[in-house]
Amino acid sequence: MSSDALHSERSLLLARFDRIEKWPWNWSLLAVIGFGFFFSFFDIITIGLSLKVLQSQFEVSEATVNWAVTTSLLGYIVGSFLDSRIADRFGRRIALYISVGLFTIGSILTATAWEFWMVLMWRFISGMGIGAEIAGVTTYMGEMSPRGARGRYTSMAVACGFLGFAFVPFVGALLVPEFSWGWRLLFLIGGLGGLVICFMRRNMPDSPRWLLEMGRIDAAREVIERAEANSTVRSGAAPPPIDESSITEVTTNRKGSLATLLHPPNRNRLWFFALIWFFYYTGNYAWLELSDELLVQKGFQLGKSLWLTGIASIGFVVGSALAIVFSDRVERKWSCSFLALAWTILLLLIGWFPSEWMVMGAGFVAAISISMIIPMMYTYTAELFPTTVRATGVSITDGIGHIGGALCPQIVLGLAAIFATKEQQFPAALSVMAATGLLTAILLACGPKTRHMDLD
Repeated sequence: MSSDALHSERSLLLARFDRIEKWPWNWSLLAVIGFGFFFSFFDIITIGLSLKVLQSQFEVSEATVNWAVTTSLLGYIVGSFLDSRIADRFGRRIALYISVGLFTIGSILTATAWEFWMVLMWRFISGMGIGAEIAGVTTYMGEMSPRGARGRYTSMAVACGFLGFAFVPFVGALLVPEFSWGWRLLFLIGGLGGLVICFMRRNMPDSPRWLLEMGRIDAAREVIERAEANSTVRSGAAPPPIDESSITEVTTNRKGSLATLLHPPNRNRLWFFALIWFFYYTGNYAWLELSDELLVQKGFQLGKSLWLTGIASIGFVVGSALAIVFSDRVERKWSCSFLALAWTILLLLIGWFPSEWMVMGAGFVAAISISMIIPMMYTYTAELFPTTVRATGVSITDGIGHIGGALCPQIVLGLAAIFATKEQQFPAALSVMAATGLLTAILLACGPKTRHMDLD
């Protein structure tokens, strides 16, 4: 077959895949991806719930124990970048195996740590897996979903992760304050869950978009034919005719060099999303990781604070369902900007009017905003990078963003200490978190439109 004929065949295959309007894979694939998110988010909350106990058992200072959060997020940045390079060079499927493997090893070994430096080391490994998982799933779901429903199906996968956010606080409230080994059991549960996910992912298909970019036409055809067959069986009718105007030339065998991200428009998008994620994660991780610690400092007992944040975390389930419904109905830049602004107001309410009812009520709505905005922002970020460097683009922007998350104790608590007295630390810290939400909202409002946009 001539070179021109090969290009035509590749372009036709991509058009065949893009005409499929509904989810063309087994629903079990969503479950496999979603439960990886579940245990990743499970782990993010677990370390926040365990900080006070870790400080007591290992006899370290508050500043020292907060490094358990920081090292995890530093690992997130490293793992996300390294695994994304594997995803862009060798395929999304193998990268998703590596991510859950790292997370599993790190979680199980954290549960066995008998010195605090071991906690830090294994938290770094866990963080590598979580970062790789989130960047990999974001890329994979965007490429495997129909054009008009990328937000919906990405939100379905991420919704499983937010079940982890909602589930862990209750388990933690039962285990962490009551048993000296309770925090160890939490990490062990997460690690064993990772082992199950590794087994479940053995039959995952690779991304046909990535296969076409790499020139693996036969493998891509096999995956696309499977998608067409699944779509026909599920809907009872063949996919719609190919839109001739949608057929564009597919450039193949591009290696996804990092240099691709250094030229416009990718360079501008890289910095744009890096800033957005940095500001958002600084406040978001501060709330998720430090809220119980701050509530204890404010005068709430540890058990009480865990139950308050646990009840508020039910909002993650509600928000996840709403994200599935609304992700593709409104232009993503506007929906994300509105949610970031709502988050800002809610944190100010909690900070300046702290009470049990305010923590539960405003915290519940704040959890809704988090579980709605994150899948939308993941989808939005992935849409604006080309296929050959999509995983890397997502990981770099998300990774730079997680520098804010990694340093959130130092940034939030440090700024609060500068601008407020010790008695006003709680409202000051929540105000710093709120300010990051406002900056996020402003930046998102300046972003490009992507709704129903074709992936490059």
